[in-house]
Amino acid sequence: MMISPHNDKAQHTHISSFWSSPSLNLGLILVIPSVVLLVLVSTLVPHPSTFSPLSSPWKWRYGGHWYSSIFNGSSTDSPFMEAETDKLAPNMSSSDALIDKDVDNVTSTTRVVKRSSKLEMVEAYMARARSSIKEAARVRNLTSIHQDPDYVPHGPIYRNANAFHRSYLEMEKLFKIYVYQEGEPPMFHNGPCKSIYSSEGRFIHEVEKGKFYTTQDPDEALVYFLPFSVAMLVRYLYESESLKTDAIGRIVIDYIHVISGKYPYWNRSLGADHFMLSCHDWGPLASSYVPHLFNKSIRVLCNANTSEGFTPDKDASFPEINLLKGEADIGGLPPSRRSILAFFAGHLHGYIRYLLLNEWKDKNDPDVQVYDQLPKGVSYMSKLKNSRFCLCPSGYEVASPRIVEAIYAECVPVLISDGYVAPFSDVLNWKSFSVQITVKDIPNIKRILMGISQRQYLRMQRRVKQVQRHFVVNPTPKRYDVFHMINHSIWLRRLNVHIQDFGVP
Repeated sequence: MMISPHNDKAQHTHISSFWSSPSLNLGLILVIPSVVLLVLVSTLVPHPSTFSPLSSPWKWRYGGHWYSSIFNGSSTDSPFMEAETDKLAPNMSSSDALIDKDVDNVTSTTRVVKRSSKLEMVEAYMARARSSIKEAARVRNLTSIHQDPDYVPHGPIYRNANAFHRSYLEMEKLFKIYVYQEGEPPMFHNGPCKSIYSSEGRFIHEVEKGKFYTTQDPDEALVYFLPFSVAMLVRYLYESESLKTDAIGRIVIDYIHVISGKYPYWNRSLGADHFMLSCHDWGPLASSYVPHLFNKSIRVLCNANTSEGFTPDKDASFPEINLLKGEADIGGLPPSRRSILAFFAGHLHGYIRYLLLNEWKDKNDPDVQVYDQLPKGVSYMSKLKNSRFCLCPSGYEVASPRIVEAIYAECVPVLISDGYVAPFSDVLNWKSFSVQITVKDIPNIKRILMGISQRQYLRMQRRVKQVQRHFVVNPTPKRYDVFHMINHSIWLRRLNVHIQDFGVP
């Protein structure tokens, strides 16, 4: 658009009268204080990079625990549900997608074409997934309406079967993990597979195989895996005599500095799209700077203790599974042949077990059988398979492998803990297939369990059998098993974060 030049004298007269007008003076009196206030605010409010020791030129924003309300059947809107979903033309591939935008003051035959960054494409796909899951949550049926050749989620074991199924299917299409290659075994890219920490090792090994969800292109990844094993770090670096954990903290901090210096991904999100996984006690790292380093990251923990900083909307709980033989023993007696009301056997670990053993160990009650050590010749697994309810008290840590042992034995688990977030509780309705007893009600265990009717017990026991598939460890992962459920928990947390790359022109 061309602008005609003014006469210099006329222009000077116009400017003089403008600056001397009373209305301008009044406007300046009103505007100048506002400008000064804005400058002060922009100076005093911390830049996002100050939230992390590692400076970041990018920004990210957090959408809150939106999926909790979604899976509970709520129609509450998420800040990201209304994100633009038209950034990608439907027939464009992710490798060469273009964004065509009309520009004002440009002739109708001219269009400005902007090449989308991979991050923008990833976020556009994520926006569509959020919208799809939200729409699925409007269906309140107990059975998913989506077709699936392997399994259709159904029944009250789910908070919202249709929303979970839609989310799972979206995960299978979109979820991609980039595993950092830095680090050497045995503390990196490795983990225990036949121990109480087998959940940690099994997941690491399956991800390292690269058969599910992983990508070799970090630019197309949704999340980035920090492949250290806390169990292995403790085994090789923990100084048991002095109780020092400094070496463990240093190696984790050094690893973050290495990958943040070599790649842009940690700094652009302050670690919000990165995850680490630990079934070992998080305590060896709690006294160091490490927890602050993961303030924004996704922590996938067996020890999901809210009193120790576990944040359910950011962190994910996954099950502690004790696979001493490398495989699970699944199945049990039918309900009509289970003669024991409640059973527990375990050593004195932590104050909750102390209260349980102190209250029930020496009562010799045939209904509630509690042992610190089983009599000679008595099989632990046979007791589980012969019990209607299996007591699962926390030990030194809130997580217990007895929860999964009970599910495998088709025994209704009784959770006794403080501050524990049960695995996959975003999508699973634990109240439908387990009993949760507060610590103060330990003396009332028998009365509470006897108060559950036979009809209700049979319903719960059937649901335990149904929910088994989500806790089974398969040699090669199968859809909906524990490996895929752990990934689904991470997927949900990534849906909470929207990352914007301001470095893209």
